[in-house]
Amino acid sequence: MGDFSAAEGRRALILHDRQIVVDLIELTLNHGMFVVRSASDLAAAERLLAEARPHLAVVDMDHDDSTALLQRLGVSNTMTQSTTPVLGLTRRGDLKTKLRAFDLGVDDILTMPFSPEELLARSIVVSRRATGVDRPIVPTIRIGEMEIDIVNRQVRAGESVVHLSGIEQSLLYLLASRGGRVVTREEILDAIWGTDFVAESNIVDRHIRSLRIKLQNDYRHPRFIATVAGRGYRFIPTFSNAGWAGEGATAH
Repeated sequence: MGDFSAAEGRRALILHDRQIVVDLIELTLNHGMFVVRSASDLAAAERLLAEARPHLAVVDMDHDDSTALLQRLGVSNTMTQSTTPVLGLTRRGDLKTKLRAFDLGVDDILTMPFSPEELLARSIVVSRRATGVDRPIVPTIRIGEMEIDIVNRQVRAGESVVHLSGIEQSLLYLLASRGGRVVTREEILDAIWGTDFVAESNIVDRHIRSLRIKLQNDYRHPRFIATVAGRGYRFIPTFSNAGWAGEGATAH
């Protein structure tokens, strides 16, 4: 991963014990020019803090070590500006949970599941409040030969531009963030709709199909999203633009 202190750009520390969530946060924060390092527990977070102080911390408030990490970061209460601005994450969206997080000193809290654009916006805002500096974001990032514009929900490849819905953008970011690894249907449901969502059985497949249609992705010869039989889906990090604006692909 390299030396955290030598990282170019702003440093972001994540406390979360689910790698799929960490990967999604890391890809999203690329728009904010953050170099992300993650820790699954307090000991790992302390090793990173020994290297350098982060410009932003994204902390899972449901994690057993969240309170201890906030203390290490120098957070005291909502009346004191945090030494390191903190964005809290929680699966529990009730008022009691949010008030507890603010009492512990987080600058903002985001209920999971979250959309990539909301995570980015909240991260930029808490950083701006802490520093007083309005730092720019990079609206478009490149993944393979695909450019994704998070602000306008656009995807460009070659000369073609397609517009995505909020769920389609979240789905694309989730798959892309895994770097070609398989994402199961259950993981997609959990990350995008949440564990409490009562979904019809084919909701994931329907949204994958919709995304593929917009990307003109033929499931029989996939360039963007491949089906892994019996397991789920995976993003193809590199692909050819041949046929992007072609004869019309068949979705699955």
